[in-house]
Amino acid sequence: MAGSEFDDRRGAVAGGLAERKLDAFLAAFSPNLRYLTGFTGSNGNLLVTPEKSILFTDPRYAIQAHSESAGCRIKIAKGPLTPEVAGAIARLGVKRVGYEPARMTCDLYESLKSRLPMRASLQPAGGWIEELRMVKSPAEAECIRRSVRTNSRAFEWAVARLGPGTKEQDFAAELEYGMRRLGAERPAFETIVAGGVRSALPHAQPSAAPLKQGGLVVVDMGAFERGYASDMTRMLFLGSPGAKVKRVYKAVLEAQLAAIDAVRAGVAAARVDRAARATLEGHGLGRAFVHSTGHGLGLEIHEPPRIGKRDKTRLKAGMAITIEPGVYIEGWGGIRIEDTVLVTESGCEILTPTSKELLCI
Repeated sequence: MAGSEFDDRRGAVAGGLAERKLDAFLAAFSPNLRYLTGFTGSNGNLLVTPEKSILFTDPRYAIQAHSESAGCRIKIAKGPLTPEVAGAIARLGVKRVGYEPARMTCDLYESLKSRLPMRASLQPAGGWIEELRMVKSPAEAECIRRSVRTNSRAFEWAVARLGPGTKEQDFAAELEYGMRRLGAERPAFETIVAGGVRSALPHAQPSAAPLKQGGLVVVDMGAFERGYASDMTRMLFLGSPGAKVKRVYKAVLEAQLAAIDAVRAGVAAARVDRAARATLEGHGLGRAFVHSTGHGLGLEIHEPPRIGKRDKTRLKAGMAITIEPGVYIEGWGGIRIEDTVLVTESGCEILTPTSKELLCI
């Protein structure tokens, strides 16, 4: 991503300080640091003022910080970062420093607060950077497209190697190996593979149980590539599905397509959720849908907005979200279908290329 894009992002923060009655903003959360600077190290703080931005890190990341964070002043601390940050706040004479309350530990907050000069104070400014991150730039959208393609190719690669009696955890390992083999940095989350009645667990962890004939298999997987996440759920069936499997699968697919059809700039997130939920209720399956319809994704696998019942966020062109309704029936199994989509002015671009047909093996 071009350095000018990071300059623009920091400029937006600097330009928004006065409106929030702040003199500076301190970012310590890794995804927000990456968004604002391009820095990918595990230890960093960024102080943004109207005049300058200073990135603090330690000697392990000295070379990396200078190569990744063009446009920032780099301060390499030989010890903990907090004293260096407090010292810079004192030297710059800033009084009101915005911070990320949901992202900062109590220990770090107290440590920083105790070192500030008397005239300086920490002011909560939570969610500010996350709000900026919701709308993806063209470069970010392309990173997500690439991640989605890699994820789908890994699925196809692993499914082709799926044999009778394969353990859930072994299939999950194949999926994750496929991601890395095809260019992903790492999985976006712990891959879900669950067969038979375990497919009714929305967040099942892969077990040592073998995948058996005559059972559903839920596969929920995502990759990080160039720092950006993808997310997809597809269903397998080992053998020939019966009437109930076909009926429930058709209902979930209808709900997913109804939600996708509801996506467009200006629509409330809750309306998208309502489209999926109403479809499943029409099939008598409303109570079996136990989670929200989707979520935003980008530098994190779960980002705002939440595509849920009560989320009033208005979708904007450039938001990357998932659409993933599901039905979960204890003692029988579960079915979920998920795509990653990009919101446009007139609808959405479905990024996930993998077929949504029930894949029978």
